[in-house]
Amino acid sequence: MKVLIVEDETAAYTNLKKIISEIDPEIEVIGNTESVKQTVNKLRVPSNLPDLIFMDIHLSDGSAFNIFNLVTVEIPIVFTTAYDEYAIEAFKVNSIDYLLKPIEVEEVRRALEKFRRLNKQDIAQYLNMLPQLMPSQDKYPEKILVPVKDKLIPVSLDSVSCFYTTDEKTTVILKGGKKYPYRKTLDSINHSLNPKHFLRVNKQHIVS
Repeated sequence: MKVLIVEDETAAYTNLKKIISEIDPEIEVIGNTESVKQTVNKLRVPSNLPDLIFMDIHLSDGSAFNIFNLVTVEIPIVFTTAYDEYAIEAFKVNSIDYLLKPIEVEEVRRALEKFRRLNKQDIAQYLNMLPQLMPSQDKYPEKILVPVKDKLIPVSLDSVSCFYTTDEKTTVILKGGKKYPYRKTLDSINHSLNPKHFLRVNKQHIVS
């Protein structure tokens, strides 16, 4: 089986790839795309398409749902996200599966087992129902994932004071004063945040 991981956070990609390898070493991860543009370009090359896609909903250049407006996707998808504001049950019904980060081994195992039980007719039915999920793309996240030691920890955006960049490194500062490294650029962060709650004040700062 060939798997493509659509994920713009390095730590999350590395974690998911490691989990897949632990579950089944014979599964080949054929690549990692970090944006809508990269993913569309990848899926337009028929010579090395995956059998299954693990796809984060929020990518560096916008919502993953934009991919379906730019290219025909005929590959089963397991959606992943750090945010729980989506209708999880709708995703479980209308996609192969939906994994909430931080992703656990048993959740990936369950998704892979579910995929392996599907026939071509089942897969076609899931793909036909994908448009039912698209209205969710305009929602803004309520949480972000920050790396703490060897784990990814969910942090509520209500507790964030600001994001700032210096020497090409991004840091998130919480209202209590704690600081954490954050791997996304300010442009990418600003794109995903609710403008009612956060403001880009200059090249280096986004403030609550």
